[in-house]
Amino acid sequence: MELLLELVFRPLASALLPLLLRARIPAPAVVLANAAAGLCAALALVPGELVLGALLLQAKTVLDNADGQLARASGQVTLAGRYLDTEADTAVNAALFAALGYVTGQYWLALVAFFSLTLVLSVDFNVSELHREAHAEATEPPTASGGRVERVLERVYRVVFTPQDRAIRGFSARRLERLLAGRPPTGAVALAYHDRVTVTVLANLGLSTQLFVLGLCLVLYAPVVYLWLMVGSLALLPVLQLRREHLARRALG
Repeated sequence: MELLLELVFRPLASALLPLLLRARIPAPAVVLANAAAGLCAALALVPGELVLGALLLQAKTVLDNADGQLARASGQVTLAGRYLDTEADTAVNAALFAALGYVTGQYWLALVAFFSLTLVLSVDFNVSELHREAHAEATEPPTASGGRVERVLERVYRVVFTPQDRAIRGFSARRLERLLAGRPPTGAVALAYHDRVTVTVLANLGLSTQLFVLGLCLVLYAPVVYLWLMVGSLALLPVLQLRREHLARRALG
């Protein structure tokens, strides 16, 4: 559970939902609106309007949570919408880190921080999915419509995201196989390896929290601090992996 999401941004998005439903605004339009807010935040950073950028980022996060709620409430959950949401977030992140590089003059640090965020979010997504599968909580994705826009978005997803998804899932599977050392897997080992604490820690490195922390650093006129925090968060990944393996060894007995 991402605490800031549950305590702040999801309730704000829920308060906005009735207005969106009454206005009959389609969910993809809200996705584009949250992307526009994020891009405007990046543009605001360039002339040094850091507080404005911070406020726009929080508005982007509220809209980002509202689009999913709207899609479910209006029966507009589509595969194209999921692709669009993920790809729009990545485009906004790229623009934000480019702007942060310009503002701080630390272009290489901003680039490393961008790839760090991308990796952390990808690990969060895949570990969460593997946890749901291990605990029989996985949900079926929306049915493909075969539409032109959906096909284009799917191709982009396959090029940009599928390789990293496969790499993370493959690494996780290989580490578990190595622990088993040829022994047949048991349900207890799988449940221990795909534990809830790991999922919770990663969830609290999610995009809503990241943009809130970035906003806080901007308000304090310390954007370079966020870049270092983002790079430093990578250190959590091997720690969490070692913990998962320790739990799996204990379950093997």
